[in-house]
Amino acid sequence: MSDTFTPQTCKIALLAGGKSGEREISLASGMGAKTALEEAGFPVKVIDPAKKEDLKKLIDGDFDVAFICLHGKYGEDGTMQGLLEIIDLPYIGSNVWSSALAMDKTKAKVFYEHSGIRTPRSITLRKADERNIEEIVKTVGVRCVVKPATEGSALGVFIVEGVPDIEEAIGKAFEIDSEVLVETYVSGDEFTVAVIGNENPEALPVIQIVPSNEFYDFESKYAPGGSQHLCPAPLSVAETDEVQRMAVEAHKVLGCRGVSRSDFIKDGNGVFWILETNTIPGMTGTSLLPDAGRAAGMEFSELCTKLVELALR
Repeated sequence: MSDTFTPQTCKIALLAGGKSGEREISLASGMGAKTALEEAGFPVKVIDPAKKEDLKKLIDGDFDVAFICLHGKYGEDGTMQGLLEIIDLPYIGSNVWSSALAMDKTKAKVFYEHSGIRTPRSITLRKADERNIEEIVKTVGVRCVVKPATEGSALGVFIVEGVPDIEEAIGKAFEIDSEVLVETYVSGDEFTVAVIGNENPEALPVIQIVPSNEFYDFESKYAPGGSQHLCPAPLSVAETDEVQRMAVEAHKVLGCRGVSRSDFIKDGNGVFWILETNTIPGMTGTSLLPDAGRAAGMEFSELCTKLVELALR
């Protein structure tokens, strides 16, 4: 990165919208990030990859950095990162491989397990495979979580109990994705930890999420008043250190860069379990990453500036 870097001379292509099921949230994230970047002094042009004319503007433009606010498929899964690599435009966040890996919950769990990061027991189902619900129950338990393998924002996530409900939930999840993850339900409090950095990543303050619904679902994530964010979380020093260590380890083992945010459950015995890692965290007015940044003493504009700097290194 140049020593003469200043926001005023760094033209940002802010990517928001896209074609995934999280399009509306992506647009909201984009508006949140746009405000923060403009407060920091960056010239910002919003690009919606769902529009071919906007993609042409991205390719033909003289941008310095792409600031990605695309959630879900075609944005968080490595596809947009691949395009940006081809046109040689630096971008915030993880590279093609890491983005694709983190987006695929079933494969990310393999990496968690290999590195000794506790994650609930699970089984992966594919649409073409024959299913034996009784065998699934033997593996993960009668109370479990059913979710699409490659979607975010809690789209198509079901907490169910008993064979009939599990079977119904699997069918609904397959309407969203061709691969479905069924994992053991872990009861407890929900936490999330954002991590910032490339070679030497550091965890931001831990947030405890207190959702208004049974779990941190789509409504809890994005509706005003849908959840409370307690930051710093009411944990002991040892607990804070442990869950931050796990988040940093997940960032590293998945090969993340710039920013990630990992979600956890703390069970009744005080044990933390990682659920997933997000490589493009939400940036709306109710999002967790801006809250964690503020708890660390960084306004959202400063945090966005930091992400741009990391992209340029």
